[in-house]
Amino acid sequence: MVKITNVKAYAHQKASYVKVETDAGISGWGEGDHEFTPINAKIVDEILKPVLIGKDPFDTEHLWTEMFFEGFEGGSTGFVPGAVAGVDNALWDLKGRILEMPVSKLLGGNKLEKIAVYGSYGRRKKGGFKTPDEMASEGMKFVEAGYKTIKARMQLYDRDRNPPFNFTYDCIKAIRKTVGDEIEIFVDFNNGYTAGKAIELGLKLHEHFNIKVIEEPVSSMDYAGLRQVVEALPCEVNAGEHEYNKWQFRDLIIHGNPDCLNLDLIKCGGISECKKISGMAQAFEKEIMVHNTRPTLATAASLNFIGSITNAAKVQEFAGMRTELGLNQLFNNSLKFADGFLFIPTEIGLGLEVNEKEMEKLKLK
Repeated sequence: MVKITNVKAYAHQKASYVKVETDAGISGWGEGDHEFTPINAKIVDEILKPVLIGKDPFDTEHLWTEMFFEGFEGGSTGFVPGAVAGVDNALWDLKGRILEMPVSKLLGGNKLEKIAVYGSYGRRKKGGFKTPDEMASEGMKFVEAGYKTIKARMQLYDRDRNPPFNFTYDCIKAIRKTVGDEIEIFVDFNNGYTAGKAIELGLKLHEHFNIKVIEEPVSSMDYAGLRQVVEALPCEVNAGEHEYNKWQFRDLIIHGNPDCLNLDLIKCGGISECKKISGMAQAFEKEIMVHNTRPTLATAASLNFIGSITNAAKVQEFAGMRTELGLNQLFNNSLKFADGFLFIPTEIGLGLEVNEKEMEKLKLK
């Protein structure tokens, strides 16, 4: 029996990674939540690692439950499931490497070879917000790279709720004018409106610019308001990036009733938890459209997950390789992208090979 001998957390400025080592000389790597990465690493080191040492890495169901409830008093949302995600994803990568199989096959492959992705980008920039013309220009770069769908994230959040309508309207107007009528446009309100305002703006955006999807129109804590928006708008309304476990997704589906779920594999407990959520979603006739703005192991985990479920949406989120994050140099290979599609990895594990020298050199002290 293979046993876990060590668990190492790597906090970087823009990402957190976990390495799980075994007495077989084989290791697995996973990515956890990218927010407050030193805290993420501390949770892995002080709460999760003691649960794992000496255990069988194939007991992922048992280990997930032990980790989650070991840290439960520290919070069932946010930091703890974000740290658990890094370990759980690493365990799946490890199992794939031990068995010399892609994780998608271990999860139950669906024979999917590639998936269309939409170019996802936000409005915030250093010192404020991009202008509508800057947003249109950035969207056009995705189109020129082969994307048929783009998503503009307004990045309002609860603290800046209900800004003047022209904040969002003018952005989408400029984007539609620049990319043309054939490109699908998604808009992420980022929890920025109350239900009434979201409905009023959503109707205008759909009527004038044929918006395909609106994401998180209201506060993630306002399921009643979300349901109002879902029932009022003719376009699809999605949510789920701020739900961190199966219990929250149960309540989101029952009370908020979004058209599609945006679960995040580095925030919501990792592959093991997200696999359960996808099964529950299928019973409610909901598709899965992963939330994912990280270009390396988060995307690799998302692709393997998508390659194992039968209710994946036809297009998934991808923000591009994002070289400005400085993460791609931590890996010796990259995921395959062509003509607006990402390919499900066929290599063993999650499919990426870590450059451990760079990982060590560039981690936060």
